[in-house]
Amino acid sequence: MSLTPEQEQQAISLIRGFAMDAPLYAKSGHQGTAMSLAPLAHVLYGRIMRHSPADPHWVDRDRFILSNGHASILQYSMLFLAGYGLELDDIQEFRQWGSATPGHPEVHHTAGVEVTTGPLGQGFANSVGMAIAERRLRAHFGAESVHHHTFVIVGDGCFMEGLSHEAASLAGHLGLGGIVCIYDDNHVTIDGDTNLSYSDDVAKRFEAYGWHVEQLGEVADDLDALEAGIRLGMAETERPSLLILRSHIGYPSPDLTDNPHAHGNPFTAEHVTNTKAVMGIPDEPFWAPDDLVAAYRTHCASRGDAAVSAWRERHHAAGIDAALWDATWHATGLAGWQEALPSYADGESIATRVAIEKAFNASLDSVPALVAGAADLTGNTGTKLAGQVPQSVEHPDGRQIYYGIREHGMGSAMVGMALHGGVLPAGGTFFVFLDYMRPAVRLAALSRAKVVFVFTHDSVGVGEDGPTHQPVEHVATLRAIPDLQVIRPADANETMQAWVAAVEHDGPTALVLSRQNIPVRTDGGAVHTGAGIVRDADDPQLVIVATGSEVALAVAASEALAGDIRVRVVSMPSWDRFERQGDDVRAAILPAGVPVLSVEAATTFGWARWADRSIGIDRFGASAPGAVVLDRLGINLDHVVTTARDMVAG
Repeated sequence: MSLTPEQEQQAISLIRGFAMDAPLYAKSGHQGTAMSLAPLAHVLYGRIMRHSPADPHWVDRDRFILSNGHASILQYSMLFLAGYGLELDDIQEFRQWGSATPGHPEVHHTAGVEVTTGPLGQGFANSVGMAIAERRLRAHFGAESVHHHTFVIVGDGCFMEGLSHEAASLAGHLGLGGIVCIYDDNHVTIDGDTNLSYSDDVAKRFEAYGWHVEQLGEVADDLDALEAGIRLGMAETERPSLLILRSHIGYPSPDLTDNPHAHGNPFTAEHVTNTKAVMGIPDEPFWAPDDLVAAYRTHCASRGDAAVSAWRERHHAAGIDAALWDATWHATGLAGWQEALPSYADGESIATRVAIEKAFNASLDSVPALVAGAADLTGNTGTKLAGQVPQSVEHPDGRQIYYGIREHGMGSAMVGMALHGGVLPAGGTFFVFLDYMRPAVRLAALSRAKVVFVFTHDSVGVGEDGPTHQPVEHVATLRAIPDLQVIRPADANETMQAWVAAVEHDGPTALVLSRQNIPVRTDGGAVHTGAGIVRDADDPQLVIVATGSEVALAVAASEALAGDIRVRVVSMPSWDRFERQGDDVRAAILPAGVPVLSVEAATTFGWARWADRSIGIDRFGASAPGAVVLDRLGINLDHVVTTARDMVAG
């Protein structure tokens, strides 16, 4: 069932009405962009995109991202019209506690939302990851099973953010033809006209990145011209496409069209009344004629059902191995995958950044979703996959990704890959450069995106590069992020189990790994519960708890104290995993009444949760050989032994 021209115009008026009414009733929101882009949203959902309201997670659907997520009412209006489960009550509860229509779109919260957007530019960068995922899966499984586009709407703010430069440069270099980006060129930011701060020639900028660029011009209300422009972008297969659309924020308001106040200040009731009069719709809140809504939902359902049915036939005929397909789309391992991981004997010495590379390469055949890369530090961070070609136009199935010196872009692209599905991205950089990608790490946690962040050179052991490269405060930063699994393994065995924990986890994992070699002192078992006993003593008088490379130091201290003090040594690679254990498990490892000394080559912030006293580094580091810096800053045997004796002596 196709929509008539009259129904299409009615639907656009409904979207514009919702865009005004929802912020008015919430006393909060952004109506102007949603109003001006209502025709574009209808063309995408009603004419262009292959999507299924009955099956929102159908793997071969086109993906839609609203990068300027403050215009969320635009997407919610389309999800209401298309039949994704939002009803009038949900629209009326816009931005309210517990509603399905929060202020910015949130993946897993509202059916039909693909990524969590809000911080400008993130959705645009996510689209790069989604296009990488689609191309790799298409090359791996065939176009009969995977072949779709990623559509993303961006605004001026998205392109002002530095992240957009990183992401656009990467997308152009990789030739990601699956991206169709529509730039809402409305010349407005909160402060006023964009000429206050922005004079980029966006078309030339993106042409320089290697994008296909089309100037659509003043066609924001011309449905056929919008459709034709989008299809031009879809036809480009080896370059991402940017479609520049000149729109007028707040249109068709007779009071506030092209006015910056239309951006983030809800219209007054009078403004709404005046605009609805121009549109010729009733001056009533949340106008949504039953017959129009029913017709639109039937239209989208029939298109979606036909697309899914045709895909199922093609996919079935392709004869793809079901176990391989499922393991790929769930980003997990094939049966028995852990058996291929190496193990290490007590006393062997290996850096955990080296161990993770061995884990990745041992898993290439059995974790089919794994792709890996780094921000120009592939060999340094253990993210080099043996025998794998780089991801590129020439090798669309490549599992090795070279992100270049683009930490922020890498992080956001990995979030996009993970939320697309079918890819388990592992991306590495030096731990100190978390500073350049923390927004993506936070959004990975908020989105529960299954990403593996590999952070190496994890302490002042980095050495001569000095304090600019010595991340003393960064592990505390990671531990403060809700829903982020953080693991700092003590040695190669714990690194293997950290990789297992990452593959089995349903959200993001940060692996914090050493530059320097570390002697093997564990069997890896502490990772499962977050903490575990490495060396024990009968009726211990003191527990020394440590993470990472400092576990070996704790073991050495226990041996030095063996004749005088009964010491239990605990490795605590993951605070969050330990926190999730029951009281009985935690008490068995850290018994009540026994003093606890923590040792970690990082700030002591937060250790009061677990320890009575802490040895750490509550200052910036220094430039010198790593072993010298560690020693001078108190991460040494004498300091641990002396502190232990003092604690037991009371």
